[in-house]
Amino acid sequence: MDVFEAFDKRRTTRSYKAKELPRKDLLRLLEAARHAPSGMNAQPWELVAVTAPEGRRALVPACNGQQFVGECSVVIAGLDDPKAKWQRVDLALAMEHTVLAATDMGLGTCYIGAFSQEKVKKLLGVPGNRQVVMLLTVGYPAEKPEAQPKKPLDKLVHWEKY
Repeated sequence: MDVFEAFDKRRTTRSYKAKELPRKDLLRLLEAARHAPSGMNAQPWELVAVTAPEGRRALVPACNGQQFVGECSVVIAGLDDPKAKWQRVDLALAMEHTVLAATDMGLGTCYIGAFSQEKVKKLLGVPGNRQVVMLLTVGYPAEKPEAQPKKPLDKLVHWEKY
């Protein structure tokens, strides 16, 4: 699959099959993140991969009761160093590399932004000098959501000046 096909096939998945992700496949996803560009190649982000069913289920209340967080194959928490320059951009690039790799592998993903920072940090043992920016669920889709409409290019792009 080329990257443009991955753009077209990527969907937000909120319903997963109860199926474990093989370790080799998870490592491929994490390698995709590692290869993402980063300002000055600093890679100020870190990831926590939650594969244990009890760990994923424990995250559900911390994620505002979103049940699919506990039903996916893995939850990847994206952490950054709040003091690092470009930290959120670098993390977003790493997570999007992961999403596109997952799409290529036939997996579904969903970004989770609605969560309690304090609860997730406590559950995952995240140190005080790190911030959980986003969570990403990954797994085998139980359904195939329709593509969501996107704004036309002429509503998003300005040429030469605003």
